[in-house]
Amino acid sequence: MTPMSRILLAEDDNDMRRFLAKALEKAGHDVVSFDNGVSAYERIREEPFALLLTDIVMPEMDGIELARKATQLDPDLKVMFITGFAAVALNPDSKAPKDAKVLSKPFHLRDLVQEVERMLAA
Repeated sequence: MTPMSRILLAEDDNDMRRFLAKALEKAGHDVVSFDNGVSAYERIREEPFALLLTDIVMPEMDGIELARKATQLDPDLKVMFITGFAAVALNPDSKAPKDAKVLSKPFHLRDLVQEVERMLAA
């Protein structure tokens, strides 16, 4: 595992956030998690991350806006959206980062970990 396998997780559902962070940490990743996009963005301005894993629908700053701002700061940042609203993420008008992956809820944790590892290895 490289030092750059740090993951910034933004998910406003407390149970889901804890569940995802625990699964990713168990797989050997360093996870920093926030319950909103504004706090996540403030943290990403302070230090680099390899991957932004974010819900799309969140109060204050949604995941798409967070990803757009974060990739302006760090164009190499990989982005994965987790959402129950996949059609929203895939809408070309959303201005989501073009290389972003979308994982639709519900998903199996094994699938999430595999997709994260695939993205980090690329």
